[in-house]
Amino acid sequence: MPDLSRRLAVARGDEPADLVIHGGRVFSSFTREWLEGDLAIVDGYVAGLGDYEGREVLDASGRWLAPGFIDAHMHLESSKLLVDEFARLVLPMGTTAVVADPHEIANVLGTDGIHWLADLCHDLPLDVFFMASSCVPASEFESPRRPLLPGDLEGLLRRKRVLGLAEMMNFPGVVSGSDAELAKLALAGATHVDGHAPSVHGKALNAYAAAGIRSDHEVSTIEEGRERLRAGMWVLIREASGARNLHALLPLVHEFGPHRLAFCTDDREPEHVAEEGHINSMVRAAVAAGVAPEDALVMASLNPALWHGLRDFGALAPGYQADVLVLPDLERFDPELVLKAGRPVGEIPKLDVPEWVRHTVRIRPLSTNDFVVPWEDAGQARVIGIVPDQIVTDSLTDDPKVDGEKAVSDPERDLLKIAVVERHLGTGRVGLGFVRGFGLKSGALASTVAHDAHNIVVVGVKDDDMLRAVRRLSDTGGGVVVVDGGIVQAELQLPIAGLLSDAGLDEVIASSRACVEAARSLGCELPSPFQTMAFLALSVIPSLKITDRGLVDVDRFELVPLRA
Repeated sequence: MPDLSRRLAVARGDEPADLVIHGGRVFSSFTREWLEGDLAIVDGYVAGLGDYEGREVLDASGRWLAPGFIDAHMHLESSKLLVDEFARLVLPMGTTAVVADPHEIANVLGTDGIHWLADLCHDLPLDVFFMASSCVPASEFESPRRPLLPGDLEGLLRRKRVLGLAEMMNFPGVVSGSDAELAKLALAGATHVDGHAPSVHGKALNAYAAAGIRSDHEVSTIEEGRERLRAGMWVLIREASGARNLHALLPLVHEFGPHRLAFCTDDREPEHVAEEGHINSMVRAAVAAGVAPEDALVMASLNPALWHGLRDFGALAPGYQADVLVLPDLERFDPELVLKAGRPVGEIPKLDVPEWVRHTVRIRPLSTNDFVVPWEDAGQARVIGIVPDQIVTDSLTDDPKVDGEKAVSDPERDLLKIAVVERHLGTGRVGLGFVRGFGLKSGALASTVAHDAHNIVVVGVKDDDMLRAVRRLSDTGGGVVVVDGGIVQAELQLPIAGLLSDAGLDEVIASSRACVEAARSLGCELPSPFQTMAFLALSVIPSLKITDRGLVDVDRFELVPLRA
């Protein structure tokens, strides 16, 4: 425990601080001012701002001092990196704390996986807080390793760094008053609840908010944002790899100020973070779009802390943890120095990975027959329509190309076959459908990263390439793969739960980029094809999705046949 009496002595000026940062302009998160004065730090906390002496002095003349950035909602697994590598990536960018929903690993490894991941984060210089995954599975149409029951959630909610219930994705269940969903909301420790309510409006949104759910990161339009703010909800503005909502929602800041708005990344690919940045990239983009730097900084630091009740985080003020960014300007937001609890970040030791979190791809033997779509008569098929830069989809219909008595992919019309293969229990279930928007001219793309149950999702032109891709993932223990002509063109192996790599940052980024380039060489122009593909299996994002159980009409919240 910090020595409070020592902190008070330093605050009074009776004792020297451990560190005094001199000459910089200090951001006041509460008044959105830049203040002159020394920032005094002791035992990792801010003691005061004013005229102080310190055992160590850091000259920050001409610099801007801001609190560390906090990601209000994200999934560690989406980085495809173990948490030590993730910390090495984002700490220099100014992200000093994240609030994670571990439902990706929960779908594969259950609560054991969550506890393992949380334990891994214990000694990291990055502060990782968790929300208890409330929807495993996300809906009755998905097939995880096993569902999380209320007793599982109770155990998670007792953990010290678990803040509340993670995104309540089964919004139809909440709105209709499902006993199962209401039981989760009634759990001890579930007073703080994140939301997930895409395209929910009017009285349905009133019911969702009336359940005590006070945030939503699935906001993609200014109208949705206004409606949620008026309902007393926080809007967690998301800029992910597959869902870029920042610019669409920035008018909310001009209209209402930064109140009850916070930044989050949700799901970002590792190369996206390496190339563009993390939360700092959102601050940079917001300021470039005309948002005041002070408003952008509040949405990246204080507001996430306020929403999640992190009372010691998000500000450079007495009694707050000294997570300090030394910024050379208020345009790029690339820190010159990051102090975590008052000290520069040191070497982060490599983490060990136990064997039991591997070997999670269990499928029964497949053949090309498993990807055949019988089609004897004329008629239209339901088609999943990709929406660029979004994870919502259009529900389309079209005449499939018929070869004999089979419906097949038609790359000339960008009408490709998609399948989801159950991979946890070897049931042999395969859901089949069609998708438009990938642009593949040949080959297949496949991945064991398929939100949220993380079965295998594969999109392809020919059945034999689709089969080859699925078999390759089974052989390697999971990951991302591109196949053409039966030959693996590129792959990123993710042997830990089929979600995470045990390789270093540079190797993961290089392999991930290679997969995107290989997809592009086959005709795919989507900026994040594998992130887009992963969300096609998520049955709680409108409008048409696919799981191992078949096509899901999310608007009607029911399974529907492929034939329209």
